[in-house]
Amino acid sequence: MNVDVISATSSTETERARQATNTIPIVFATHADPVGLGHVANLPRPGGNITGLSVVQTELTEKAMEILKETVPHATRFGVLWSPTAPSWRPTLQAAQAAGQKLGVQVEDVSVLTVSDFAGAFATMARDRIDAVFVHSSALTARLDRPLLAELALKHRLPTMFGGRPNVESGGLMSYAPDLLDLTRRSAIYIDKIIKGAKPADLPVEQASRYQLVINLKTAAALGLTIPHSVLMRADEVIE
Repeated sequence: MNVDVISATSSTETERARQATNTIPIVFATHADPVGLGHVANLPRPGGNITGLSVVQTELTEKAMEILKETVPHATRFGVLWSPTAPSWRPTLQAAQAAGQKLGVQVEDVSVLTVSDFAGAFATMARDRIDAVFVHSSALTARLDRPLLAELALKHRLPTMFGGRPNVESGGLMSYAPDLLDLTRRSAIYIDKIIKGAKPADLPVEQASRYQLVINLKTAAALGLTIPHSVLMRADEVIE
């Protein structure tokens, strides 16, 4: 169709767009790790036909797991639910393993390829006596059947840390993430500049600088979990 620009939400869509063209400008809005995945040369000067905004997944993962450990202090085993459909799975798992070592918890990763894998994944984590779960944010876990993820976590009595507020609205325990809607809106500025003649190679990748902690107290009560005061005080939003 020879479009002027392609808006690609996350690393998943960006990778598909990259495979399709190296000339049409591509703007991502919530990319996990654009340098680590080779989608840009570096952040100040992307160098190709791709640019946009990054959620800084590696740093986000480490901090999210720290908060999860503070919320469930007795935890000795964390599960990481991840999807190979998202190109960001490898750096996310590496960051989760590194965070686990710092926190003194064992990390067990469990993959899901489709929604039909959710139930088996949670059953596996429950069988392996996982104490809490960090959910790798991907198109699969963030956009498809969020209520099912929340229901399964509650069924197996597993506190969950997600990568987006919508998962918490659907019944997940908590999320630590930048404002994804705000990042998506800001990506429109890049699109506007490109349509007016700017080159993606010259538009620096912008990194998220503020993260929001959202907690669902109804879910905490259903789990029989008391959220520590120190965590509640840091929450940007509490869903009751």
